[in-house]
Amino acid sequence: MSKRDYYEVLGISKSASKDEIKKAYRKLSKKYHPDINKEADAADKFKEITEAYEVLSDDQKKAHYDQFGHTDPNQGFGGADFGGFGGFEDIFSTFFGGGGRRRDPNAPRQGADLQYTMTLSFEEAVFGKETEIEIPREEECETCKGTGAKPGTKVNTCSHCQGTGQISVEQNTPLGRIVNRRTCHHCQGTGKIIPEKCSTCGGSGKVRKRKKIQVKVPAGIDDGQQLRVSGQGEPGINGGPAGDLYVVFHVRSHEFFERDGDDVYCEMPITFAQAALGDEIEVPTLHGKVKLKVPTGTQTGTRFRLRGKGIPNVRGYGQGDQHVVILVVTPRKLTEKQKQLLKEFADISGQVSPDEQEESFFAKVKRAFKGD
Repeated sequence: MSKRDYYEVLGISKSASKDEIKKAYRKLSKKYHPDINKEADAADKFKEITEAYEVLSDDQKKAHYDQFGHTDPNQGFGGADFGGFGGFEDIFSTFFGGGGRRRDPNAPRQGADLQYTMTLSFEEAVFGKETEIEIPREEECETCKGTGAKPGTKVNTCSHCQGTGQISVEQNTPLGRIVNRRTCHHCQGTGKIIPEKCSTCGGSGKVRKRKKIQVKVPAGIDDGQQLRVSGQGEPGINGGPAGDLYVVFHVRSHEFFERDGDDVYCEMPITFAQAALGDEIEVPTLHGKVKLKVPTGTQTGTRFRLRGKGIPNVRGYGQGDQHVVILVVTPRKLTEKQKQLLKEFADISGQVSPDEQEESFFAKVKRAFKGD
């Protein structure tokens, strides 16, 4: 694809002054810089704009371009080569100044956070507990006291970067002299040189250990929730604060209770006689057994609420309830006397036989279709 006219690329006339050329470039390069503009063709446009500026901002190249245009492949000056810039970022940061703040390698930094998964029983999650856990983390080396140097030796400031962790590389470009900053490869950006490293930690100043930590599990914690233990993560760097430890909880299910938020649910089986005649039954709760009055004629699926017998809110906002769902159990094995008594009950109550029930049901369906 043929190149566009450089004046068209920058949106200026052939009579534009150097200041106008520079102003147009600054405006367009800032608009289409790949770090700012995320459109798919932004990088290509930025390259095109920079190439046009490199030519039109130089009197010799501009004169050659005005005479020959793009017809001469090399345009008498080796084409538009961006190798000397060290990339778009170097051009942009040099032209507009700055290039971002450089981190001081010796500045204090917070340590990394850690995560630990704790498995709890249903009851432990409800009532909470205090426990001790062990986590692997880095600790300051006791041999060198965190310096990384062999005891009795010193840590030297890197002579190549003067302790900054960065070195400057100068390049001459069409825009002038550019200074690039790069990580010092002599000290790997630390700004320090350790002539004799500590044999215990190998010069890192830290060793891996298992640390015992006391954790207080709050009452009412739920599955998947986490607890932050401040300052128990990895140690800080250069005297910075330690990171935090996040304890993530996994709660095992219960064979009788089922949790829903701060409420708990359970199913209580009762006999046909208890359901029909009513009774007072004993119900297990998380806080001990309680008496529950079952009214006469209670049906299976009936739900009763025991207020305040649920789970304490983990943030201290009261306590949930317990919901008791009644299940009326039909006996599978009956003695002859029980069968006889049930038959008498059926006769007295006017209960119809299964065949009569089936016939009655289909009669209702038939009437529904007829619109009776």
